[in-house]
Amino acid sequence: MKFSILTLFPEVIKTYIDQSIISRAIKSRLIEVEVIDIRDFATSKHHQVDDYQYGGGAGMVMMAPPVYEAIQKVKTPESYVVLTSAQGQTWTQTTARNYAKSYQHLIIICGHYEGIDARILNYVDAEISIGDYVMTGGEIASLVLLDSITRVIPDVIQVESHLNDSFENDLLDYDVYTKPLVWKDKPVPEVLVSGHHQKIKEFREFSQLYNTYTKRPDLINEVKLSKDQLKILKELKTKGAK
Repeated sequence: MKFSILTLFPEVIKTYIDQSIISRAIKSRLIEVEVIDIRDFATSKHHQVDDYQYGGGAGMVMMAPPVYEAIQKVKTPESYVVLTSAQGQTWTQTTARNYAKSYQHLIIICGHYEGIDARILNYVDAEISIGDYVMTGGEIASLVLLDSITRVIPDVIQVESHLNDSFENDLLDYDVYTKPLVWKDKPVPEVLVSGHHQKIKEFREFSQLYNTYTKRPDLINEVKLSKDQLKILKELKTKGAK
């Protein structure tokens, strides 16, 4: 899968890529990433890419022409163009998986300033938001998309590493532990060092449901739960999570 990230701050993107699992995926030729500086497509003497908005109001607006030219530079018939925007569809783990399966080339435009001239939306396939809040730029949002998609692409990481991730199967992840065995008088749960695989599996299923029930009950879809999971959920509801 290929990613083209259109940004005013290419070094922000490159720095993260160089220090993340994305770099390994690139070296393994599992993905391709190109970072495009939108300023390279500005036509003014000082490479201006923003200006005051018509009608008045605070904040600068990104001009449409440089963004359009940047899109056209990298776009192919297989491309899907996304704009990071507070007005977009909220990004989820399910969306990340769907994008990984559906698109060969993803162009991500990093929004900035007060926004982008609305006429650029005629050349955008989707607007994506990473949450109901506003940031000064879309670089972090673009990295969220890049990272979350990359890690579910086959062979980037072990399948077992993300099958039980939070939000997979509408549940949060189970609690995890490592050395030391006892820390500040609190030991690792005995079952995890017992070597009893079935008991460990049961512990983790309980932990997933407990975490989801106590932290994000809105995620639970009882239709998708197994009989054993429904039994655990019933106990949690009856006894109360403590």
